[in-house]
Amino acid sequence: MKTLWVALLACLLWNSDLAAQSPFYQGQTVTIRVGFTAGGAFDVWARLIAQNLGKYIAGNPSFVVQNMTGGGSMIAANYIYGVAKPDGLTLGVVSPGLYIQQLSGQKEIKFDWFKYSWIGSPEKTDRIFYIRADTPYKTLLDLRDAAEPPKCGATGLGTAAYYFPRLLQEAFGLKLAMVPGYKGAADANLAIERGEVQCWCGSVQAYFGSEPGRTWAKTGFVRVLTQGGQTRHPNLRNIPTVWEYMDKQKVGELHRRIAKIFVLPDEMGRPFFGPPGIPADRLKTLRDGFAKMMKDPDVIADAKSKGLEPSLMTGEEVEALGREIGTVPPDLLERMKPLLEK
Repeated sequence: MKTLWVALLACLLWNSDLAAQSPFYQGQTVTIRVGFTAGGAFDVWARLIAQNLGKYIAGNPSFVVQNMTGGGSMIAANYIYGVAKPDGLTLGVVSPGLYIQQLSGQKEIKFDWFKYSWIGSPEKTDRIFYIRADTPYKTLLDLRDAAEPPKCGATGLGTAAYYFPRLLQEAFGLKLAMVPGYKGAADANLAIERGEVQCWCGSVQAYFGSEPGRTWAKTGFVRVLTQGGQTRHPNLRNIPTVWEYMDKQKVGELHRRIAKIFVLPDEMGRPFFGPPGIPADRLKTLRDGFAKMMKDPDVIADAKSKGLEPSLMTGEEVEALGREIGTVPPDLLERMKPLLEK
């Protein structure tokens, strides 16, 4: 009998030790909440991450994507911050431009952008502003003389699709009619095809990386009028940057400072994050796995085949950039507010 109890005790201790050594993510399913509709670049990246990240995390968890639209991805951002458990099993991908809404005091914001658990970003982005080619506007400055302001689709107020055209409008005196409320780029692009709106501000990566942008670039259905990068994108060498326009038009320092703040989210790209308070060991597991995934030649090749431009920013780098963009002078914030409102 004594021998039996010793054997039973040893078995229990062995099982307990085995359980203690089992990775947290073993047998788990991680949900990625995407703040936009399916088909856009944020969604394409989320699904690529979901397909590959589990291979680089001890325990090989499964990843699933759920689209949570609304408010230019604000609903998803609020959910991740205030509802999702900080257990490392619910993650998010939203527009980094939301931080501007927080800085400007938007009452709908229920999160603190700088307290999320940053995992990394798979791609930096650059703004582009395009319009249907059957409109009479050949250059950006032609919009100053529009007899009837063309309608520009946007997602939520304060998102890049809204505030970047508003910056162009004010800095160069353009005539535009902003139409916010679209759930994502896919819906806005469909509205452009239907003629409901004529223009949109998206990213050059989404334009060349997903439909209908890839087809439009080939057929000339839309015309790109400007881009937000410091230098011209290789695929848009004939399109002036907003900085070139500012130099040519001798735009003042105020609008240049605002423009620098407005393009900072593009440096952050498509950030991948979790709720505040994810345990340090789990966050490190996610960050390390994400960094390894983004260095995998097969993942890079797959991303490029989809027209994406993989460019790893680690979780630590995203966190550092967040601290940098959080230090905006109060007087400049006040001047920005009109560009974030109707």
